[in-house]
Amino acid sequence: MRLGKGIRGLVLSFLLVALLACAGEAKTALVFQTDFGLKDGAVSAMKGVAFGVDQDLPMFDLTHEIPAFSIWDGAYRLYQTLEFWPKGTVFVSVVDPGVGTERKPVVVRTKSGHYVVTPDNGTVTLIMDSIGIDQVRTIDETKHRLKGSERSYTFHGRDLFAYTGAKLASGKISFEEVGPLLKGQPVRIPYQRAEIKDGAALGTIPVLDVQYGNVWTNIGADLFDSFKPSKGKLYEVRILKEGKEVYRGTVPFADTFGDVPEGKPLLYYNSLMNLSLALNMDSFADKHKVSSGPEWSVVVRPVK
Repeated sequence: MRLGKGIRGLVLSFLLVALLACAGEAKTALVFQTDFGLKDGAVSAMKGVAFGVDQDLPMFDLTHEIPAFSIWDGAYRLYQTLEFWPKGTVFVSVVDPGVGTERKPVVVRTKSGHYVVTPDNGTVTLIMDSIGIDQVRTIDETKHRLKGSERSYTFHGRDLFAYTGAKLASGKISFEEVGPLLKGQPVRIPYQRAEIKDGAALGTIPVLDVQYGNVWTNIGADLFDSFKPSKGKLYEVRILKEGKEVYRGTVPFADTFGDVPEGKPLLYYNSLMNLSLALNMDSFADKHKVSSGPEWSVVVRPVK
């Protein structure tokens, strides 16, 4: 049966409107990070809210094993992971010991074109310093809050961040529709940024390679290469906590762990091409009682 011209035109117009609507709601991945763990239903509740926004939204987990209340660890895992995801990916990062207080709920757009939905409490510190921030918007809670949650003050991960992140990732709202621009800069956690000073490389210990006890620093290969490291070259390494020395030793640079005898220390570049410290077949962190965070710093100097 042939359609008349008027009906054909109506069908074509309907298809065009549908295509334009789909184009206006381009989806991207929604990636969750929390310190909630997986022992209860908190993460499932967040995903349920996001699923309610869009049942075709692809959702993934960065981690839910951030140490409780450790904003710094959340900041590092974002830094470690974000750039490996496609442009436009939306991250919901909830490490929020100040939930319900005056700290602001925000969405950050990075210079790489990624988005981070998070409390403004220092979570984006390392992203600011590595990738850079384009804009930050405060979430308008009158428009982007789960319906019926207005009297809930302790689960913004579900009621604000998962809900807003899903709306943004699904294309139901634009970044500009999130809310007004944040006044001033996001909260920053102070730490020792990597630098060369007085003939030594200075940095912090942002995280441990927890499985093996290796000590990772934020001193990148691009910086440390100025010391022309080569296999077997010796360096004096000092590790400090809040300025107090915890470890001092002379350590060779190596390509990999097996370049030194079992139980001996080495300096090497980790998978992120940052200078790191380890014991071959042992835990450097456990043996020398070293941990990580902004209060930990490292000084590495060539041995003359």
